[in-house]
Amino acid sequence: MILQDKRLAGSIAAAILVAAASGFSVARCTSDAAEPVAPKANADAAGKTPANDAVEMTAAAIHEAGITTQTIAAGGLAAEIVAHATVTAAPNGEALVTARASGAVTRVFKRLGDQVRAGEPLAIIESREAAQIAADGATAAARASLAARGVARERYLYGQKVSARVDLERAEAEAAVANAEARRARVSAGAANVTRDGRGVIVSSPISGRITVQQVSLGAFVQADTELFRVADPRLIQIEAALGAIDAQRIAAGDAAVIELPDGRTIAARVRAVTPTLSGETRAATAVIDAADGALQPGQSVQVRLKPAAAGQAGGIVVPESAVQSLEGRDVVFVRSANGFRARPVTTGRRSAGRIEILSGLAAGQVIATGEAFLLKAELAKGAGEED
Repeated sequence: MILQDKRLAGSIAAAILVAAASGFSVARCTSDAAEPVAPKANADAAGKTPANDAVEMTAAAIHEAGITTQTIAAGGLAAEIVAHATVTAAPNGEALVTARASGAVTRVFKRLGDQVRAGEPLAIIESREAAQIAADGATAAARASLAARGVARERYLYGQKVSARVDLERAEAEAAVANAEARRARVSAGAANVTRDGRGVIVSSPISGRITVQQVSLGAFVQADTELFRVADPRLIQIEAALGAIDAQRIAAGDAAVIELPDGRTIAARVRAVTPTLSGETRAATAVIDAADGALQPGQSVQVRLKPAAAGQAGGIVVPESAVQSLEGRDVVFVRSANGFRARPVTTGRRSAGRIEILSGLAAGQVIATGEAFLLKAELAKGAGEED
């Protein structure tokens, strides 16, 4: 009897252990299956968190990264005329410095690239012509002085009733001729810029600027009117753009223009004039554009975008293609903010000549990143990776 009770107790204990082991296995499987479900349910309940679209950068960091910006204006692709242009010196911004007399170059004061002021001597030419000009001036001055004394003498004699009035009038006429000759000699000496000793002429710059061409050597003999120097003022420039016959009819003085530099920067400008006829060689008109910017140099080739006033009110916005970046499958443009830039989703349209039309997402007057905008995209992608 006792043996049966022990066997029954052992059976019950074994059953309890089996039941406990089975319950533990079921609980473990249930726990393992529930672990991935709980976070998913929480995520669905919390909703999807939008990605950060702001890039914080200081003005110094923007400049150091080479990111360029542009203020956008209204006007579609049809409202723009893209043309190639050349930066040239304005009529009053370049001067050809020539020899005023034949002779030998005895002194050279300036070299290529030097800064000069208006009226500053560049060289001296020793010349027999200068000596003749100086001698003519001295002779004319002496004759004028003699004629003045003759008038004074005749006026005294006429007042004393000694000489006739006709003698006084003749003396006055001779004095007028002598004075006129003296003035002519002084003007000639001034135009030739004769030195004080009368041995040579001074070659000076008529404008302030830098020497861009130098064609003179010490001791060389030069003829009159030979170009010796060329001086240009980089501040006085103009941009000349070639336009076809149809485009030339759309552009008028006062229309806005944008100059695009090779490094991606842009300069606001304005059309000053358009030639009324086409060139016989190129069959194109020339639009003269004014722009005050020290970055432009005479001889530089640039691209300009002209905006006719009549088409400037048309809807649409056009930006460089480099300004539009693809971020998470959508087109964005980085708009300048107080602390850096913010990605703005946009809808794009037609593309032409490196420009793309923005149908929605931007407004005229906003400042956007144009050059090196991909750096901002990379910065956003980097920030998203760090958050993950």
